[in-house]
Amino acid sequence: MGTLRATGKHRRPSRLTRTTVSVAGVAALTTTGVIGSLAAPALAADDSLPADTGLTQAVAIGTSLAEKIDEQAAAQQQAADEAAAKRRAEAEAERRAAEEKRKAEAEAKRERAAKERAAREAERKRLNTYVTPIVGSYLSTGYQAGGSIWSSGSHTGVDFHAASGTPVRSVGSGTVVEAGWGGAYGNNVVIRMHDGTYTQYGHLSSVGVAVGQTVTPGQQIALSGATGNVTGPHLHFEARTSADYGSDIDPVAYLRAHGVSL
Repeated sequence: MGTLRATGKHRRPSRLTRTTVSVAGVAALTTTGVIGSLAAPALAADDSLPADTGLTQAVAIGTSLAEKIDEQAAAQQQAADEAAAKRRAEAEAERRAAEEKRKAEAEAKRERAAKERAAREAERKRLNTYVTPIVGSYLSTGYQAGGSIWSSGSHTGVDFHAASGTPVRSVGSGTVVEAGWGGAYGNNVVIRMHDGTYTQYGHLSSVGVAVGQTVTPGQQIALSGATGNVTGPHLHFEARTSADYGSDIDPVAYLRAHGVSL
């Protein structure tokens, strides 16, 4: 019969027993892939372990596996960080692109608005511009010239030299209020101008506008001729304060007041 060892609670296990348990624990941790962070220091502290138990090899294997796990975790973390950085860079690039697009659209909108304002201003100026009724002509008879050929005893307008068929232009913007035969004026056109005054064009060979039509500066409205009470072809031009005969004003002063050089 073998001798039994007392197991009282105050009795310390033998050195051989403790060594066997320690080696078995490390071996178990190594087998499961878990490297005991506490085992190595504990074992290192016990300098009485036999050198040929294989514990050093087990710890080395466990340490190498742990390092590989740490390296793999670090690589995965680095990949995750790089992916996150890439997503942030892509998001920033998209934000910048959207901001640049917004700025470009806003600038294009401002440019369109500026062009539209400039176009409206140019059109406003054009519509407010006055021109001579015949291009390159000159006055052949002045305002209020006397003579028996005029029923009133004096000339109520001015005459522009023009051969028959010469284009006649509206001197400004307005609305046609008369177009057709006008007695002593022959074929004539009367336009109510945008400022409330009236202009008349007489002795026309043909009329090219109708009552109610709007006209702009320089727009052709007729052809000059020698219809009505005339001695030869020319354009009779009048400026009036109303559409009625006898409300005439000086046509030259009228045109000059609107920026026309005669």
